[in-house]
Amino acid sequence: MTSILLIVIGAALVNNFVLTRFLGICPFLGVSKKLPTALGMCGAVIFVMTSASAVTFALQRGVLDPLGIGYMQTIAFILVIASFVQLVDIAMKKFAPALHGALGIFLPLITTNCAVLGVSVLNVQSGHGFGKAVLYGFSAAVGFALALLVFTGLREKIDRANPPRCFQGVAIALVTAGLLSLAFMGFAGLVK
Repeated sequence: MTSILLIVIGAALVNNFVLTRFLGICPFLGVSKKLPTALGMCGAVIFVMTSASAVTFALQRGVLDPLGIGYMQTIAFILVIASFVQLVDIAMKKFAPALHGALGIFLPLITTNCAVLGVSVLNVQSGHGFGKAVLYGFSAAVGFALALLVFTGLREKIDRANPPRCFQGVAIALVTAGLLSLAFMGFAGLVK
């Protein structure tokens, strides 16, 4: 039970992929202007990261390692991730066209989101079993979602506060992201 809790806290807070490892910054900055858009991205990333963690772990252990083609890992993992992103894209286009339009280019960019690929690669390197690998992927996705939602809330609040003109837009977003990253780095000694 303790190891499961350590995986969850470690992936979501201590080693947050966006705010401490600095992976997945593009969608983090791109879709954090409005809460509904950020929620849609959170759902998509949670689904893709968790599903990709399961499939890529099985692919590595069941196909790439036995055949001795571990060097194909990156290409194989990106194909798996792209397949899940396509599935999300099709479903979102069918069931939530407004959200699909609001996410725009950032939805297909989940395929090249280095946080998703990073989780898949770290799962293989960690030596965990299948269940812990999937839990790690889910926890990392929840950490991404937490960071994105907190950042979106801060950006909405700052926009309403009418910052000085030189800080409006990207400048204040980057300063805010940096301060949020410092706050998350405060969890650094919690889990090793």
